[in-house]
Amino acid sequence: MMDGSTGILHYPHAEPQDWGEAVEIAEGVLWIRLPLPMALNHVNIYALDDGDSWTVVDAGFHSKHSVELWEKVLAGPLAGRPVGRVILTHHHPDHVGMVGWLMERFGAELVTTRTAWLFARMLILDVEDKASEQSLEFLRGAGSPPEIYEARKAQRPYNFADTSYPLPVGYTRVKQDDVLHAGGRDWDVHIGNGHAPEHLTMWSRSDNLVIAGDQIISSISPNIGVYPTEPDADPVAEWLESCGRLAGLAHEQHLVLSGHKLPFSGLPVRMRQLIENHHGALGRLREHLRTPHTAAECFAPLFKRSIDEGIFGLALAESVAHLNHLHQAGEVTRWRREDGAWLWHAGE
Repeated sequence: MMDGSTGILHYPHAEPQDWGEAVEIAEGVLWIRLPLPMALNHVNIYALDDGDSWTVVDAGFHSKHSVELWEKVLAGPLAGRPVGRVILTHHHPDHVGMVGWLMERFGAELVTTRTAWLFARMLILDVEDKASEQSLEFLRGAGSPPEIYEARKAQRPYNFADTSYPLPVGYTRVKQDDVLHAGGRDWDVHIGNGHAPEHLTMWSRSDNLVIAGDQIISSISPNIGVYPTEPDADPVAEWLESCGRLAGLAHEQHLVLSGHKLPFSGLPVRMRQLIENHHGALGRLREHLRTPHTAAECFAPLFKRSIDEGIFGLALAESVAHLNHLHQAGEVTRWRREDGAWLWHAGE
């Protein structure tokens, strides 16, 4: 969600290809883009050539248009060969949405982390027709403006099932330090956290490829958010720990294949940027909280740009995440206002 500097990163492809078209980014590795109906208007998926079949990493939203594009991909770049396996980097719907469709179509194996599978399956099955009391309490506690609160209360909430094909029972678990074989390579598994719990990244042993999902992206910092499911979580601490650990693996020759934006090299610099970006945001937030504020009043120091209603929920989740981090570090206090909103304060 936060912007990040890109001036000293290098991009082998200056412009992306059209929807559903493939670029061979490395031998036996295809890069394919699918559209998303939001400000971040695309997701990257990767197809790894296993000879008689393909391993696909992530799959995009499920929609009529996505099915049409997948049919085009299967008949074109994938040359009619089946998808034998789908590797899911994390549970978010723009990555898991078409996974169940591919599993049903080909009998494909799903490979992912335990938490990613549990979250994805739970959230796809959990269909709500109205906002839960927990969601409304979260909005109140974060100081949401009355007009946004009332609109969210009246609307049917977004459900994972709206953009995700049903996910069958059964998967193959991977965890830290496992090795996956795909696309003629052995890939070391390294797990990140913060953007999503137990986020899978893959580091090739035989060349310089890193399949990073949303854990590492070139020109944006992935959303680090807190939600009603775990309102006191501290994903910023998990994010910073993950970035520090993965930075120890990074070298200049790595070509990073992310879930969004362009493939890039310059990974050591990018890892420093991702860490410094959040330390900078925390510093601005500390200064802002010399006067008590609600989470919804902290957008300006965190994002340094205006936040419209379309991304209000993501911004609010990220604001709460940074406030929780400071609170759990003992740097701020909080108390309830009469209307139920938390006020956060960094003063004595």
